[in-house]
Amino acid sequence: MDSVKNIFHLGVKELFSLRRDPVLLALMVWSFSLSVYTAATGMTHDLHNASIAVVDEDRSQLSRRIIDAFLPPFFQQPQEITYGEIDRGMDSGDYTFVLVFPPRFEADVLAGRRPALQVNIDATAMMQAGIGEGYVSRIISQEVRRYLGYEREAETRPAVLEARYAFNPNVESPWFTSVMQMVNSVTMLSIVLTGAALIREREHGTIEHLLVMPLTPFEIMMAKVWANALVILVGAALCLGLIIEMLLQVPVAGSRSLFFAGLTLYLFFATALGIFLATLARSMPQFGLLFMLVALPMMLLSGGETPIESQPEWLQAVMQAVPSTHFVAFSQAILFRNAGLDVVWPQFALVAGMGALFFTFAAFRFRAAIAVMQS
Repeated sequence: MDSVKNIFHLGVKELFSLRRDPVLLALMVWSFSLSVYTAATGMTHDLHNASIAVVDEDRSQLSRRIIDAFLPPFFQQPQEITYGEIDRGMDSGDYTFVLVFPPRFEADVLAGRRPALQVNIDATAMMQAGIGEGYVSRIISQEVRRYLGYEREAETRPAVLEARYAFNPNVESPWFTSVMQMVNSVTMLSIVLTGAALIREREHGTIEHLLVMPLTPFEIMMAKVWANALVILVGAALCLGLIIEMLLQVPVAGSRSLFFAGLTLYLFFATALGIFLATLARSMPQFGLLFMLVALPMMLLSGGETPIESQPEWLQAVMQAVPSTHFVAFSQAILFRNAGLDVVWPQFALVAGMGALFFTFAAFRFRAAIAVMQS
């Protein structure tokens, strides 16, 4: 019971120390508010307001019909230019897409000659270029088929393809990016807050005060873990309810209590990682460098940015040994697909097991670092 009291009172001290640190408080507020909002609204994976120009050398009803099909919010109003203005417009970045209709385009289509349309794409805007090429091709194909009357023929076909998008019916990127940004913020803050707490005590000299008290290294470490984990849990809950659900209008399909139970398990690993990195670093700049070397690749490769399946096989095997991979997996399963404990318990078990192993390793490392300070 004395040990529990020590851990509790030390944790309360950590909370008061965090309250007096405006930089970390600002980082926490930004990570769970503006960071999530800007990631959802600014880094869109959809085509939006793309600039397009048209060189119409046919001046036919079909070419005009295709031009009129490029509508907001996917495209800006198409600008008609001459063939000689293409290079200048593309070089200056005025247009992402330039569509060129050759002479006699409509006549060749009606005669079945399959004429070629030229689409110039500025691939420096890589994401917009890749997505936009599909939009342009689909709009042209659709309008040509309608003009030739093939749409009516499709109604009499024996089989029709019906595409249905599960879990995100309108294929809106904010539904994905907002939740994944919150997940990444949890990982970042778990490491930064606990690591900064230890380094702050070392730089201010208060760690020596703790060493002369009847406290064990385990009690000191556990106090930092539960205090910072509590702050992150509260921040994640407010982010999920206020920013993601209320402000961004992103529906959460699954159980919030189940998600936060898994998050609690994951925090034992993430906070222990922060303490481990703090024992290696001698100052906050060194800690920042270690964070970039360890935490950033971990967040990028855990499946929140790109699917695990798209990575090389050897990298997939390596990332299966990292708890953040399973944290991202069960977060997506619960919040997006309404998965229950019967579905995500393997990820819960892996996060708990690997987190306990690393927590034990970090505790030994922390005890060794404390022993060096005492000597």
